[in-house]
Amino acid sequence: MASDAPAHQGMDPYIIEALTYLAFCILLIAFRTYCRMRQGGVSALGPEDYLMIISILPFIAETTIAYKVGETFHGLTNSDMTDEERESLSPDSHEYALRVGGSKAIIGGWSMYMTLIWMLKASMCSFYLRLTSGLPGYRKRVYIGFVSIVVSYIICMCSVLLSCQPFHRFWQINPYPGNFCEPAVNKLTIHLSMYLNFLTDMYLFLIPIPMLWTAQLPKAKKIGLVVLFSGGLLTMIFGFLRGIAILKSDATGPKEGAAWACRESFVAITTTNLPMTWGWIREKLRPFLGSLISTNKSRTPKYGKRTGPQPGSMALDDRSENWGISQTKATIFSEPGSGKNSTDEEAMLPRSTSSMGGILKEVELSVSSSTRKSAMGL
Repeated sequence: MASDAPAHQGMDPYIIEALTYLAFCILLIAFRTYCRMRQGGVSALGPEDYLMIISILPFIAETTIAYKVGETFHGLTNSDMTDEERESLSPDSHEYALRVGGSKAIIGGWSMYMTLIWMLKASMCSFYLRLTSGLPGYRKRVYIGFVSIVVSYIICMCSVLLSCQPFHRFWQINPYPGNFCEPAVNKLTIHLSMYLNFLTDMYLFLIPIPMLWTAQLPKAKKIGLVVLFSGGLLTMIFGFLRGIAILKSDATGPKEGAAWACRESFVAITTTNLPMTWGWIREKLRPFLGSLISTNKSRTPKYGKRTGPQPGSMALDDRSENWGISQTKATIFSEPGSGKNSTDEEAMLPRSTSSMGGILKEVELSVSSSTRKSAMGL
């Protein structure tokens, strides 16, 4: 049985690590917001941007709880005790108070972790919803994604808050309340969070892949964009590492779990924001890397304007044979010195555009043929 916690010499390295993650992520979200507002002020912000800004609150709460678990309660909860230790521990002792407080903190930590991670999923899904505007076949996948996020979040939160009843047994020490009443090492919550996190992240990863793979881009750049959108895979890995760290040892599980929760949150926020800031990053790197990071495929006709998507955009084919969507391609023919349409040179006339959040849709009219393009700015 652990004795009263010894005094710490300086701040725990875990806490320094968690605070560093928090500071970096707040700056990253602020940078993302700046990149989005550059395109049209506050009106350029979409639901995904507001979700990302609000996600700072549960991340602050999660980091604060991680600090309390490590520094205040010294990683003690109602787990990792023998029956003899439970019987001999006085309710009036300092250790008893630490274990009760630590157990309560873990419940709060789980709740904030779930809320943050699933809020980030909703933010990414909202981005996909705007990305697939005008593409009903793809939008159905996004709607299914929203449903899976809501349902899986409810299931996970129920496991956190309802797996042990009555509720006060979550911090009961004697007699042994059972594994479902040990919030730090609750196997039901750990496994549900790992597998539902994996399934939802995998589904969200698969939503944009068909669009990216049919884009009018060299294969190397397609692969690069797929990697850019595959941050959820890294988050899944960290989710499994978190679960393994908790299950490895009841003694270190609470502290390790809190630390890995902050790491996973850091990775999730970073990878979720990367696609939204890539346009700005690419713009700054273009003078050094040139066409290696350019996603534009445009041509300048003899007469008329340059064709292709706007700078910072990527043309995506809208395939009607796959999704049952009508195709239109804006092609006009012009004759030099006259207003007649008679040459073979093409000049695109956008019918409508939307560039909020680095997304550009081009719907173009054609005199001679019919295809349709949509463009995504990254």
